[in-house]
Amino acid sequence: MKRTRSVRVLHFLGAALPAFLLSACALAPSASAPPTLSPERIAQLIASPDRSAADRTNDLRRKPEAMLAFIGIRPGMTALDVSAGGGYTSELLARAIGPAGTVYGQSQPRDPNRAPPTPAAPEGASHPTQAADAALVPVRTAPAAPAPPPPASPPRTSAVALAERDAKLRGAGDAAAAIVAVAQRFDDPVPPALATERLDLVTLMFNYHDLGFLGVDRALMNQALFRALKPGGVYVIADHAGRTGTGISESGSLHRIEEAFLRQEVEAAGFKFAAEADFLRNPADPRDRNTPEPAQPKDEFVLKFVKP
Repeated sequence: MKRTRSVRVLHFLGAALPAFLLSACALAPSASAPPTLSPERIAQLIASPDRSAADRTNDLRRKPEAMLAFIGIRPGMTALDVSAGGGYTSELLARAIGPAGTVYGQSQPRDPNRAPPTPAAPEGASHPTQAADAALVPVRTAPAAPAPPPPASPPRTSAVALAERDAKLRGAGDAAAAIVAVAQRFDDPVPPALATERLDLVTLMFNYHDLGFLGVDRALMNQALFRALKPGGVYVIADHAGRTGTGISESGSLHRIEEAFLRQEVEAAGFKFAAEADFLRNPADPRDRNTPEPAQPKDEFVLKFVKP
């Protein structure tokens, strides 16, 4: 009897072990996958002499060395930068991933029937000294009619900005990934060819909160990104921290989102929380204004999620 039970146990293990090993291999990085970039290599990329002055200024706030290290960039990745905008993050990813990979920069096509979102109003008077001086001068005559504004030029699209960055990298001879512009809605952000387990990395930098006042179906978006990532693929989100209990209600006024609220939405799509970084945190920020008072950096969080 004991021998029969032992044989059954061994038979079960023999049948189950291959399936277990296959599952483990799907969740773990391939043994042949290249290692993540070293801090020294990341520093070299950030110091590239052909990076723009505007991007170098943005570095002071964004801390790209810490961000690229936290993401865990590997050469040859296929990445999607959601809400790519002017392409600051897309270009960094392209430089780090290298010519064996591809970076897709997504932006939502403009709706011609809808006015563009109003930017956040500045806090307080923008020119208090000028306003005070004007109050002391008596008005004796009617002011002259203002000159008509110059004709508005069409807005520069994200696709144009990304194409310019890609051309600049090619022209400089940089060993960078191609940057491909993707014009798709936020609730369907992935190109059809990449829709099922083709992505290694998704980034969404400082714009998740905007999806609130834009009326985006964020559940659909997160589900699409989940489907598009390979098992073990990474979803990294950075944003401006809101106060506890505010959810996404202050997205259009203070341009902030509650961290716990965002995390709950992403995990609802099937993602597993993997790590958080504190290199952009500022506990002294009261989080009650778009621009903190007194002047100081915004409190910002960076979260990493993984597709099991």
